[in-house]
Amino acid sequence: MLQIDRLPAEVQRPTYDRSKLKTRMVHIGFGAFHRAHQAMCSDKLAEEHGSDWGYCEVNLNSGALIQALREQQLLYTLTEMADASLHTRVIGVITEALHGKSDGIEAVINAMSQPDVAIVSITVTEKGYCHQPASGNLNPDHPDILHDLQNPQTPRSVPGLILAAIRRRQAQGLPPFSVMSCDNMPENGHVTRNVITQLAKRQEPALADYIEQHVTFPSTMVDRIVPAMTDAAFNALNARLGTEDPVAVEAEPFFQWVIEDNFVNGRPAWEKAGAELVSDVLPYEEMKLRMLNGSHSFLAYLGFLAGYEHISDCVADPHFRAAARSLMIDEQAPTLRTQGVDLHAYADSLIARYENRAIKHRTGQIATDGTQKLPQRMLDSLRWHLQRDSQCELLLLGVAGWMRYVGGKDEQGQPIEIRDPMKARLAECVASSEEGEARVRALLALREVFGDDLAQNATVVARLTHWYQQLLSQGARATVHHCLNRG
Repeated sequence: MLQIDRLPAEVQRPTYDRSKLKTRMVHIGFGAFHRAHQAMCSDKLAEEHGSDWGYCEVNLNSGALIQALREQQLLYTLTEMADASLHTRVIGVITEALHGKSDGIEAVINAMSQPDVAIVSITVTEKGYCHQPASGNLNPDHPDILHDLQNPQTPRSVPGLILAAIRRRQAQGLPPFSVMSCDNMPENGHVTRNVITQLAKRQEPALADYIEQHVTFPSTMVDRIVPAMTDAAFNALNARLGTEDPVAVEAEPFFQWVIEDNFVNGRPAWEKAGAELVSDVLPYEEMKLRMLNGSHSFLAYLGFLAGYEHISDCVADPHFRAAARSLMIDEQAPTLRTQGVDLHAYADSLIARYENRAIKHRTGQIATDGTQKLPQRMLDSLRWHLQRDSQCELLLLGVAGWMRYVGGKDEQGQPIEIRDPMKARLAECVASSEEGEARVRALLALREVFGDDLAQNATVVARLTHWYQQLLSQGARATVHHCLNRG
């Protein structure tokens, strides 16, 4: 448990009066990224500008983190790490913490129904939205959505939970809140609006009308590399701090948060703490999702297959480094609508961030949930190139790398633990198909991921099969080298 009085003097502690914080925001998904990103920004705002916007943190599944947070007075440490320096601060902007299972869903709905709450924000990863990644619409066959349609008062899904709170606030005559997604999806506010409104239409059409008229869904773009904490990381941190902190998180120094300024009931002045408030987030989202996240996924699948444990290991390989930059500049940048941004400089900055060996960002961590990530990170760009008959071999290799990865065995024949909400479907595709073109076709048939068009495109099938076969016969390192030379 974190003991503030045992921390070294150089650790930054809150100097603001925490008792003056109000629960104005409820955040669903108290994961590492939120702790290192949005909570940090709000804490900085309280520290430097006297903001009273506090968070009620909610986890729906894992209760251990919430319990640990409670035991240490709702405080935790964030350490920013670079190769040559580190800085630790105590985050104190949390006012409440709830666990959906042990405290009950009713307690969570009540928390969102507090009169002061003006924002409900979300970081639950793409799979938490119960949507179809290829279309951005609600997945009506999702087990949690099927449950929520029958049991709207005791929801299981994130859309159902937020909808229940909107319904209660309306019934109590309370003002609406804004719902702000901070997950890596293009137009994440639009996706959030889709799933909640479409669920409402199936439950109570009049409520859907109310949402469309009164609730806002600002989109955001978030950027910070936040690796999952490991036992080794905790041990090193505890030794450095002189006290244990099971809620601790580490991150790179870089921070970016671009927010659509579309809040129905007020917001913190996050721009004073480094965020950017804009009218249109989409160009920023696309730039980050395709250049950063797309290259991250490329390095994760192919790097994992090549035996590289961390992203920094991948970019230490000159061929992987060159491939990642070429993917960004030659295949992703042309698809973007961003104006006034030096994309070559942006790509160079990303490579420099990937080189940070103090951040142990594991390829296996980034490789999770590929069915939810591929559409926005690679497939949208792939379609752009197909429409223009332009070259995109690195994108195709990245998709082939995912197909090889979900086969479940690495290049040494060792099993790969596949973590994906469509894990069972992936296993069926693998079990029912032979290696090569049959495997490619089986995976392309996943309409929720690839839509209907890509499986019918002979060029896509042929080039994916080519790179898949190369990965089988040559291995990831040699294949990345060949792809750079369009082998």
